[in-house]
Amino acid sequence: MISVERRAFKRTVFAVRDEDAALDIVQDAMIRLAQSYGDRPPAEWPALFQRILSNATLDWFRRQKVRNAVFTNIGELEASAEDEDGDFDLLSVLRSDEAGTEGADDGASRTEMLQLIEKEVEKLPTRQREAFLLRYWEELDVAETAAAMGCSEGSVKTHCSRAVQALAKALQSKGVTL
Repeated sequence: MISVERRAFKRTVFAVRDEDAALDIVQDAMIRLAQSYGDRPPAEWPALFQRILSNATLDWFRRQKVRNAVFTNIGELEASAEDEDGDFDLLSVLRSDEAGTEGADDGASRTEMLQLIEKEVEKLPTRQREAFLLRYWEELDVAETAAAMGCSEGSVKTHCSRAVQALAKALQSKGVTL
């Protein structure tokens, strides 16, 4: 369980860019798992935990978005964003490059890219999509994915490889290079 905890913490730190918040999110996810699914067979816990962790991370982002919207004082923004002529430029404030923040244009670009990837993932054959999502979105290892899918580890590797190749080809045809 310790290795799962470390992987979950690293994944969450990467997502939220705040170690304290990541630790809270992982701990909350583990508590939710124990409270709600403690009676389930231990073999089901990894997949359940990954889903709970993903939802907890999304909840954190939603709360941050609301807090930032509610507590941003336009008067403070005006004082910090006036240019030499004394004019206020709201767009320059929204494109903030401070560490840990994301400008509106970066957020929109990232959202657009994720939507494009999601559409292409939906087009994958069922088994490829299932293997891809379990391995790369849910971060299960090959053995866990094979058990969840009811197939061999070799099949999981084949499905994942084909899914990655199909996604790369589809995204490249749309001008996306990763």
